Amino acid sequence: MAHNQESGPASVRTVVIDLVVAVVIFALGALVVYDSYRLGSSWGSDGPQAGYFPFYIGLLICITSAVVFAQSLARWKRDTKAFVDSGQFKQVLIILVPSTVYVLGVQLIGIYVSSAVFIGLFMKLMGKYGWLRSTVVGVAVSVIAFMLFEVWFRIPLPKGPFETLIGY
Repeated sequence: MAHNQESGPASVRTVVIDLVVAVVIFALGALVVYDSYRLGSSWGSDGPQAGYFPFYIGLLICITSAVVFAQSLARWKRDTKAFVDSGQFKQVLIILVPSTVYVLGVQLIGIYVSSAVFIGLFMKLMGKYGWLRSTVVGVAVSVIAFMLFEVWFRIPLPKGPFETLIGY
């Protein structure tokens, strides 16, 4: 459901987010243009050089982000809608923070243990399931993933101390 809520004193306006995103996308496009030019962005005797197509794609990205930036500036005074209200932002953080911790956990303790903890805690805290069911499902998913990737397909995924302890 879309909210047309006016911005409050602590909220960020949609037009500000549009301007920031346009600048970031422009910078990425400019990086592509620069690097493509460095590689060679013209037409050589044997056809296009390595940077020919990326150069024009980067240029198109720069042009379109500049258009978005100009459009956002044009509606600066009349667009006062909040980008997100506090309830919506809380919902985003409820997913973003644990997901970020999960990604860090994969780096520190491996994907299988991190996944078991992540799934189990999400089921318990967000899904309101009991501890037993949450733990069983979290561990079962990780064991199945381990068997599938490590044992059957022999595809190594990031491991931590637990997998080293069991010989993988």
